[in-house]
Amino acid sequence: MLRRAGTLLVIALLSMPCQALAGAWTLDKNTGQIILTGTLSQANEVFDSARQIASTPRYNKFELGPLLEYGFTDRFTFMLNPGFQHIDVAPPFSGSRTGQGYTDVGGRYKILEGDTWVFSGQVELNLPGTSQTANPAAIGYTDTEVDVRALFGKSFTINGLASFIDLEIAERFRFGDPPDEFRFDATFGVRLNPQWQLLAQTFSVFSEGAGTGPFFTSYDYHKLQLSAVYNITPNFAIQVGGFTTFSGRNALQENGLVTAIAYKF
Repeated sequence: MLRRAGTLLVIALLSMPCQALAGAWTLDKNTGQIILTGTLSQANEVFDSARQIASTPRYNKFELGPLLEYGFTDRFTFMLNPGFQHIDVAPPFSGSRTGQGYTDVGGRYKILEGDTWVFSGQVELNLPGTSQTANPAAIGYTDTEVDVRALFGKSFTINGLASFIDLEIAERFRFGDPPDEFRFDATFGVRLNPQWQLLAQTFSVFSEGAGTGPFFTSYDYHKLQLSAVYNITPNFAIQVGGFTTFSGRNALQENGLVTAIAYKF
């Protein structure tokens, strides 16, 4: 029984790393924004190899990250996102960790654009904040990663309401034991009035085979996130929402809350 629980725990932790959505649009030259995002999530179930729900030791996670974006040119936006996290795994494993998470550094380049659309490329280097490979609360967070993605964004109107879609495909190269991943992110947004905007987002991850060591199985998982953004001023906004893993294979069934504060300068 303990061996089965340990297997499910390792499978669950495979699905934890998740990248925040940046969007296809680049910033204007000499402008920037800071987005402070906090997520709080919990899980005590996983999707097994047959996509059925199974129990696993309780998993709690809190993450806080300030994303800085700055437009060095109209086409190139620099990005820096250091992260802080607290993770706690219940008995019989009793793992716990508080400290630096991944630090992401990279850039987004606008390749093509039209009146209502943009196509960009983005590269990020993700640097781990821990090397505690024996700590159950650090599994999945100890190896360097490189994220290469193509992004497409288009704006339009629906019944007179300003709206947009953002579609992203990515290859996540993971060094060490974890397998590489293919990722697909999609966002739909609609502005109800100058103050309120609603967002619906999906995040999908597919492992490219299995890895080595504890990463012994292939997996995939799919998250849905719904949130509302309120613009206090043209340069200052807050966001509140929730997310759930609605489907997966060998992956954590995670549920949580997300909040963000954004400032443009």
